[in-house]
Order: sequence, then C-alpha cells, then structure tokens
Amino acid sequence: MSTPASAHAVSLFDSRPFFEKALIYGLQHGLIDATKREAMAAEAPKGMVQIARYFGSEYLRPELEKARDRIVNLVSLHLQDASGGDLHRAAELLRDHTLLSRSKAGADLLKALIVMPQNTHFGMNERGAFSDRHIPQLARWSLASYAEVQAELAARQHAVQAVQAALYLAHAYGLDADTLQDLEPDAEAVIRTTLLLGLTRRKEMPDWASFEKLISALRQKQPPVESLSLPKNLPPALQPAVTAVLSSMRADWPKLLDVRLPARKLFDHTPAFMGRYFWIEDALSEVNQHDHNRSAAWNKLTQDHSDDATVLTLCLCLAAGQAAKTVLTEKAAAALVRKLRKHGFAPDLAADYLAAHAPEPHLADFVALWRDFVAESQATLLSDHDPKLNDALALLRRECNVS
Repeated sequence: MSTPASAHAVSLFDSRPFFEKALIYGLQHGLIDATKREAMAAEAPKGMVQIARYFGSEYLRPELEKARDRIVNLVSLHLQDASGGDLHRAAELLRDHTLLSRSKAGADLLKALIVMPQNTHFGMNERGAFSDRHIPQLARWSLASYAEVQAELAARQHAVQAVQAALYLAHAYGLDADTLQDLEPDAEAVIRTTLLLGLTRRKEMPDWASFEKLISALRQKQPPVESLSLPKNLPPALQPAVTAVLSSMRADWPKLLDVRLPARKLFDHTPAFMGRYFWIEDALSEVNQHDHNRSAAWNKLTQDHSDDATVLTLCLCLAAGQAAKTVLTEKAAAALVRKLRKHGFAPDLAADYLAAHAPEPHLADFVALWRDFVAESQATLLSDHDPKLNDALALLRRECNVS
C-alpha cells in the first residue's frame, strides 16, 4: 500500500529553529569547529541573562526559560533574513560573528520593523526611533516566527512606500512631514490631490476653496482619464505606490468630472469619497471665502451700492413680500404702500434676508438701520389717516430710492 502524499509532506517538514539547522549544517560541513561551538555555548547563558533582565527579571526561572527561547528565535530571525534561507551562508554568519551579535542583529531587525508605519494615515503613526515604550512590542515579536515577521514587514513596507511617496509629492507643493503630521491626512489622499494638481499649473496645496475651483476647472475641460499619469522624475522606488493610487483615481474619474454632483456633496458627504482626497483645512480661509461670496452676491444685487437708501429700499420690498429691488418708481412705491396696508408689514423677513445675505462686516449696521427705520416709519406707512399716501410717499422719497 502506497504512503499518502500528506505523510510525505509531514515527514519533510522540519520544525527545528533555523539557528539549530544552521549550526548543525555548519558542524557537519566543517564550517564551525569545536572551538567556535564552545564559544557559543559560553556566550548563550550570558545572553539569556541579559535578555531576561531587559524584558523582566533574570532572577525568575520562567523569565530565564523564555529568554532562552528568545535568544534562539532572535538569532534564527537574523540568520534566515540575512541568508535568504541558505544554510551554508547562515553557517558562515555564525562562524564569522559572535552569538550575541547575531542575537542583537535579530533584535535590531525587529526594532526597525516596530517603528515602521503600520498604516498610511499620518496622524496614526509614531515618529522617531525605538524607545522604552516599544519594549512590550519587542517582547511579543521576539517570539514570533519568521513567516509572521515577513508578513508584517510586507504590510508595513506598503505603508512606508505610500507615506514616502506622499511626502515626496507634497514637498513640491510646500508641505513637509511635520505639517502633514499635524493635518493628519491619509497618504493616498495626498497622492491623489497632487496628481490632480499635476494637471494644472497650481504651485500650492489647495484649501477647500481652491480645491473646489480645481474640480470645477477639470469639469469644464473634461480631460480624458488617460491624462492621469505618473509625475515626471518620480523615483523608481516610489512608482509602485503611486501607480496603485493612480489606478484607483481612474475608477473615480467619472464622478470627479460629473457636473451634476456638487463638489462639496461628493467630497464631504459621500462616504466613499470622504477623506479620499486632501485639501488643507483652513477655517479662516473658508470664512474669508464665504464672506467673499456673500459680498460678491450682495454687490451684484445692490450694483455695488451699500448706502442707507439702497439698503432700506431693498428691505422694504422684502417686508412687503415683493422681489428685492433697490430703486422704485413713484408708481411702484405707491403700489408697495397699498400692499403693505392691505396684506400687512413683515419686517422680520427683511431682517432674516440681511442675516443670510449681507456682507458680515456690514451686517450689524444694516440690521440696526432697518430696525430703526421700522420703529420710526411703520406708523406712517400703515396709517389710515393718509388715504392719498402723501405722507407715506414723502417718507419713502426721503429715506429710500424713489425716482
């Protein structure tokens, strides 16, 4: 009866630590002599005590036993990583170096891994070298298998490449690592925005107002998706990370250029796009832009006139339930007064309109002007003792724009 294939697989599996396999290989092939073996045997207890002390206490037997496992595993991690799994090369490393130096090399490998970014979010990654606060992580990883270390390294290398690419591209637009750390974007979001900027002549990373204009400009041009490309002179090491982001942007392209989707709704209120692109959150800039937009709309309505008569004429029309006007003919003024007397006076409508549309620097003055006018003029405008509107029209000629 033939032996099952699974049995062969089990028989070929060697669960010994890589350190042990390299040591035996070296002894069998004459790479490691008896003197070297005795030197390692003398070093091992010293290393175990040092490791036990570093992670806990050298006076407790369980700590010493765990330290034995750790020194074997640290040496194994280093040998397998440095040799690429080649036992001959690993045995040479044992021959040419002390045991404790190979243990330290394994620890250094893990320390470098631990301080690597775990993800691509700038605000969630620690910066700086390995320190005492990382010791608990080192304790855990010092007992991990080489396969586990390799898997974690691959995941973190992706994050490292994305972060490095974002830093490289953002630098051209005036942002450094400290600034990005403070702003806390995802590296991919930074890369996406810089790739969009590459389609324009802009030289600075945008705030929201500038980003919105960028999207508007792209929607007007409707460039083909093929216009998205890797930046010139991008270092080869960063190209895979940027290429991956570029592919995702091509999928975004139809929505990015869809003129039916307001930019704010797409980028700030659509779950799939929230945080996907980056702009500098500048509250003051947004307030200034908001004020500028309000002022522009107000100036268009008032034809750049903000004198008392213009403001009062506009407010009076609104309080009468009419469309906003800044100049009235004699006939229109008389019709307005008759409407007020028939349907009532609603001064709050005008006050609400001012609050929503008047430029912020002048808002308080305009509201005060209107309220004073209402207090002083309402009785005359609504008087039953002025059937021919003489007093009301005289008031409007004096306070408003009536021609």
